[in-house]
Amino acid sequence: MTTGNKKKKKPFVPRIFGSKGRHRRSNLFDASDNENEKSSSYGSVFLETPQLIQTSFPETQSTTPVVLSPVNLNGPQPATPQMIDSQTFRIFVVTWNVGGKPPHNGFSLDSFLRVDEPADIYVLGFQEIVPLNAGNVLVIEDNEPAAKWLHLINQALNKPPLVDAGHRPYNARTTSGLLFFQKTSLKAVSKNFRSPECGKHLKTCNSSHEAEKRKVDTCFRCQQASAKDDNSFTEEEELDGNGFLEREMNVVNNNNNNGYYLIASKQMVGIFVSVWVRKELVQHITHLRVSCMGRGIMGCLGNKGCISVSMSLYQTSFCFVCSHLASGEKDGDELRRNSDVIEILKNTQFPKICKVPGHRIPEKILQHDRVIWFGDLNYRIALSYMETRKLLEEYKWDALLEKDQLKIEREAGRVFKGWKEGKIFFAPTYKYSNNSDAYFGETLISKKKRRTPAWCDRILWHGDGIGQLSYVRCESRFSDHRPVCAVFTVDVEVSDLRSQRSLLISAPSRLDSEELLCPSPRYYALKNLTLY
Repeated sequence: MTTGNKKKKKPFVPRIFGSKGRHRRSNLFDASDNENEKSSSYGSVFLETPQLIQTSFPETQSTTPVVLSPVNLNGPQPATPQMIDSQTFRIFVVTWNVGGKPPHNGFSLDSFLRVDEPADIYVLGFQEIVPLNAGNVLVIEDNEPAAKWLHLINQALNKPPLVDAGHRPYNARTTSGLLFFQKTSLKAVSKNFRSPECGKHLKTCNSSHEAEKRKVDTCFRCQQASAKDDNSFTEEEELDGNGFLEREMNVVNNNNNNGYYLIASKQMVGIFVSVWVRKELVQHITHLRVSCMGRGIMGCLGNKGCISVSMSLYQTSFCFVCSHLASGEKDGDELRRNSDVIEILKNTQFPKICKVPGHRIPEKILQHDRVIWFGDLNYRIALSYMETRKLLEEYKWDALLEKDQLKIEREAGRVFKGWKEGKIFFAPTYKYSNNSDAYFGETLISKKKRRTPAWCDRILWHGDGIGQLSYVRCESRFSDHRPVCAVFTVDVEVSDLRSQRSLLISAPSRLDSEELLCPSPRYYALKNLTLY
């Protein structure tokens, strides 16, 4: 086809990428500073573009095309220090079988709660806080001793205490003539020591996405969520007609500017557990649940069994198991204790409270990140009374520990497989004569009633990120058992990588290529082209 005097149009691609463009060396950067040349026609822009592009590339540049890897927004992202953060906290755990006796006036827990070396969390487990008789097991449990123990713990941990029991002793009468602990409701008394934030500011679920969506905070007390105001009480919670409990509640909320708050307390017949948390950490405690399991009479009543407390501190889950296992020092009784442990691990179930899709919280004991099991485990020493006495008198702890039933059963893999226990450097904690440092058999003539000394009271743990600082027994003649205490350091993840990542993914993800790549001058030149 002939076009006459018409000029033949050349294709667009050769003008941009053709080799002739390499030899045109007009300095367009200087020309671009001229405001008149900026407003040039389409044709001038079209002709000058190749020269503008080529000024950023050397003559020897390879012509091999550069392949850019795609950016995967949905794949695993590299962790950054800002997205992963952990802190170390201290947990103090104590277990004590108090022999069915309530604390007397003047009794104090200061000596072994170590108020001079404070922990971040205190977990206290008691066994036999009431006599294990038919009335307490089959009819209704007595809450008065539990309330007294709560007051003593508060006195030891909080200075001044939340409720000043020193001005109102346990056997003192109010102006109406009624005993303060008469017909006590443990739920009502526990409320004295809880944070005023309970029911108002503390979340049951710590999933930020769900919290933002629901905008609802619920009470995290172990019984159930409650929407009522902290200063309102049911008829069951009113201890007397003068509003004494309500006045004490006001004192609690106003005076406890520092110290520890009770976040969980639960009684099952003689087993009683309470968890206290440093004030600054209360807002970070979530997913708090309590589960009770009876292993006593007929394998189900509460004279034996456990109370388990599940909670999350920041993003790390914890479970505290306080147990009282089957008693007896006959051959084969250790198998009943093994069975108790196995059934507790198998059947303890925590309720589901988190409804966030894809966010799971532990429902079983071993699903938690950190687990601490403590209590009167009742494992004995597999020796006769006389053999045990001889080794005790010679302070041969290692020889005694070789015959410890719990050690034997653990090493055989029949119970607590994968659990850890600190080295024992203290004398057996059971059984002592009343108000004496002498073991029970030393003061008895009858062989039927004497008991072989044993390490019945133990503390074990499961999971990574736990270190034990101390494992000791404390000296108190109050009971036929000696209390056992342990201090742990635990690593806690304080930021949730998954939550932060979900926020990044859920944010508007339509990004221009400028935000993903470092554009070259070629890109800006092509972007400014307008083709008609």
